[in-house]
Amino acid sequence: MKPISVKTLCTIISGQHTHGPAVQIGHGAYRLRQVKHPNTVLFIEKRIMNWTNLVSFFPLVLVTEWPYQTKELPSGVTIINVNHSEEALWKFIRFYRAQFQLPVVAITGTAGKTTTKEMIKHIVTPYKKVTATQFSTNSRTAHFPYLLSIEEDTEAAVFETAVGGPGDLLKAGKYFKPTIGIITNIGEHHLNYCKTLEGYIEAKAEMLDILDGGVLIINAGDLNTRKIDFSKFNGKMITIGTDDANEFVAKNIQYSINGMAFTVVHKGQQHPIYVPGFGEHQVLNALAAIAAVTEIGLTIPQAAKQLQSFRPLNKQLQLVEGQNGALLLDDTWSITTTSLEAGLNVLNALAKEKKRIAVIGTITDVGSWGTYIHKKAAELVKEKGVDLLITVGEHAKILADHALALGIQAPVYRFNNSVLAYELLKNEMNPNTIILIKGDMYSKTMFELATKLKKK
Repeated sequence: MKPISVKTLCTIISGQHTHGPAVQIGHGAYRLRQVKHPNTVLFIEKRIMNWTNLVSFFPLVLVTEWPYQTKELPSGVTIINVNHSEEALWKFIRFYRAQFQLPVVAITGTAGKTTTKEMIKHIVTPYKKVTATQFSTNSRTAHFPYLLSIEEDTEAAVFETAVGGPGDLLKAGKYFKPTIGIITNIGEHHLNYCKTLEGYIEAKAEMLDILDGGVLIINAGDLNTRKIDFSKFNGKMITIGTDDANEFVAKNIQYSINGMAFTVVHKGQQHPIYVPGFGEHQVLNALAAIAAVTEIGLTIPQAAKQLQSFRPLNKQLQLVEGQNGALLLDDTWSITTTSLEAGLNVLNALAKEKKRIAVIGTITDVGSWGTYIHKKAAELVKEKGVDLLITVGEHAKILADHALALGIQAPVYRFNNSVLAYELLKNEMNPNTIILIKGDMYSKTMFELATKLKKK
């Protein structure tokens, strides 16, 4: 955070310094658990009764409407009184963001957000000082600390902005005011909050509103992204994809050693690219990252050089050696129908003559749409084809049952937990086997199963 004095803060938020020293502020929070350093300003409505756990973080500045009595306040606490602490917080947010004129990238999408963000960060870091979201931590409560990570010498920022429900992107936009936005793709996810696919698409389309004349990068080949009404967008739109009509085009896509090789065609020029990580979806992630960094001021050759050393995140279609010489595609980072399709495509591409086994867990964050989504997943499995299907979890049985109803030409096994699944897989694993294990990072069952299947 760019340091600020108590006096300056009072001016910004129309507050009154009523108690404590006029310290220099170096951190910000609006919840008690966010206070992790001394010299933090905490915007809080509630009265703090117990100061014991906060002593190690003194001096502490409170922006509050609570009328504290001097005798109840420790000496290490500074009070700034305001009429409404939340209103004061937003005044400060607007002030803080307005201090910086720099490219800020916001990334949303059903799949590929974290990877695309990490690619952009990896490409730009040797050339500019970058701040970014950490891994896939992108909740609404993290926005404020991420905004304050922009400092005087920061030259670019990259923030992953998730959508759990309508208004989430609009809220993120109030914090970050991005100049570049990316929609990686739109599948069928978070329907427990967005109610319908159309509602989910509208929630993703909030990206257009928060850019305010900025640059929007979209995957033009994504069917649901194309359903957005772009007529209201008043900025610059860049399309990426495999079709020649796009501004950034991926051609000659091939599986290579531990990654993908392809050619970027842009403004009549061709650039050879290699990116670690398997699948055409990885190519599209890289293409979005390349489009973004060119807007930041880098060249495609600079991006190409950096992408060669990019390290894909663990458990995102991570190819490892399994027991008994089998190959294992560990994709237990997250599970949506969009990422499942990508995983099945990679499974088929790498299998060659090997036996293809898909182990699939429950798809989460779908609410009352659970049956519909698991049936859609079954349709994908039937369409892509596997030689053995195993589901793990009570709701994942819906997928197995529907695959059988569709006439899948492969044995299907349904297990409530991973114990029996592991016993079956042990007997199936050999050098002629490749296994895709697909689950959610919050599923201990799938995480443990993937770990047990790896070569000891």
